[in-house]
Amino acid sequence: MTISMYQASVPVFIHTLNNLVSILEKADTYTQTKKIDQYVLPNSRLFPDMFPLSRQVQIASDIANRGAAQLAGAEAPKFEDNETTLPELIDRVQKTISYLHTFKPEQIDGSEDKKIIYPAI
Repeated sequence: MTISMYQASVPVFIHTLNNLVSILEKADTYTQTKKIDQYVLPNSRLFPDMFPLSRQVQIASDIANRGAAQLAGAEAPKFEDNETTLPELIDRVQKTISYLHTFKPEQIDGSEDKKIIYPAI
């Protein structure tokens, strides 16, 4: 059985980002229930030298957007990276998922030899 480049990328991105939305929604519900300031979790880090949660989510969104776009030879949407709350991060990920749904297999299949360039942060 062969797997297409589309099947190896876009559905995987969508599945992963849907899971991320679920996690962020649970976190948002938790902060509301416990009356935690809405800016605390997005600015939290698991370790001092890590990016805060907001940046981690932005990076996940960018990798999926840019990766799929580069495979298809398209221009990826650009986000401002100004999300500061969980609902804003959820919205960004949902926009990424919507963008990924615009791709068709014929746009990406056959791109196995393309180099995907994502600048280091």
